[in-house]
Amino acid sequence: METINIIDAPKHVNETVKIGVWLTDKRSSGKIAFLQLRDGTAFFQGVVLKNIVGEDVFDEAKHLRQESSFWITGEIHEDTRSKFGYEIQVQSIELIGTSEEYPITPKDHGIDFLLDHRHLWLRSSRPHAILTIRNEVIRATYEFFNKEGFTKIDAPILTGNAPEGTTDLFHTEYFDHDAYLSQSGQLYEEAGALAFNKVFSFGPTFRAEKSKTRRHLIEFWMIEPEMAFMHQEESLEVQENYVAFLVQNVIDHCASSLEILNRDVELLKKYTKTPYPRISYDEAIEMLNKGGIPAKWGDDFGSPEETYLADQFEQPVFILNYPKAIKPFYMKPHPTRDDVVICADLLAPEGYGEIIGGSERAVDYDYLLQQIKSAGLNPADYEWYLDLRKYGSVPHSGFGLGLERFLTWVTGEDHVRETIPFPRLLNRIYP
Repeated sequence: METINIIDAPKHVNETVKIGVWLTDKRSSGKIAFLQLRDGTAFFQGVVLKNIVGEDVFDEAKHLRQESSFWITGEIHEDTRSKFGYEIQVQSIELIGTSEEYPITPKDHGIDFLLDHRHLWLRSSRPHAILTIRNEVIRATYEFFNKEGFTKIDAPILTGNAPEGTTDLFHTEYFDHDAYLSQSGQLYEEAGALAFNKVFSFGPTFRAEKSKTRRHLIEFWMIEPEMAFMHQEESLEVQENYVAFLVQNVIDHCASSLEILNRDVELLKKYTKTPYPRISYDEAIEMLNKGGIPAKWGDDFGSPEETYLADQFEQPVFILNYPKAIKPFYMKPHPTRDDVVICADLLAPEGYGEIIGGSERAVDYDYLLQQIKSAGLNPADYEWYLDLRKYGSVPHSGFGLGLERFLTWVTGEDHVRETIPFPRLLNRIYP
């Protein structure tokens, strides 16, 4: 008899197997009990028939408590009525660990209660489905960049400077120096690109923004590629191909999770078609005003503006070349205009806002030095970064994709907190 995981049940139809499981729910009537089971890989049903297992096993099944753990032995059958498509007809139960008064019951609970019990809430089907998709997106990210010839360069989490200033960073003391938790690995990835041509980082980043919106986390994960000898238009092609690749892999490998979340797969399929539409910031301002949303040139876009713009398209849309005044110091100036920089934000459909920000990087030493000074930053802190412009500088471009924002969109969730195992929010650092 083979020990398997629930996810492998389709390979063992009409075979007797053994599985280590937890009980999520149960119901019984007369001579039959239905056990809702999970093992960390999937969820399915165990059917206990009294006339097959006998009085003792049936009585044990009836008295199992939610989240008790046990070994279950039985025969795998197809079950066309369930989303998973298979069930197990139980033959025996071997209790491992008891569970008394499990706090998360099948009834409704408030979000604060569930976040207080996030360490247990992860066991429920929706968080499990979302984090399964998260795992697939991470796996597909490595596949995409490895296939495209990128080298992973790990950026430090403790930094002495910041790509976008230190206003919203967490400060700490690094022995006798000031240090900050990283808000981005970008500057280090630029150094990596000039050594390895195409690189990416993937790690945690931190923003000390006192924001309570559904799009913001204090700690989140970023994928940040950087590419030497590459201009912005080529970078946009990498970005759209990457996003389309991720969505396609979620469709291909997470069907059951998407079904649990009631996500419209046909809608997701639209997002796998490239190229994505592109409009300029100037065109976006005009589009907003025509749509009755007041916007003046020089404004940054918030959630209402991004939602309206994205609603005009059936795919993610790039907004190109924002005003220089509202973008970071490192972006390349436009060749024919002094007021904008060569950059792009990718807005997701369905009201999910920006999921990628990217730009071509400034390569002129004197220009970059002046921008650093204009931003109120200390040039001494960026001496190493300026060195990249002194020794064989080349055109290079890059972008950052926020993993949790991307997942919020793909899973159709309302709040970004659902897409990370243990969210760090303005008022929450427990558990």
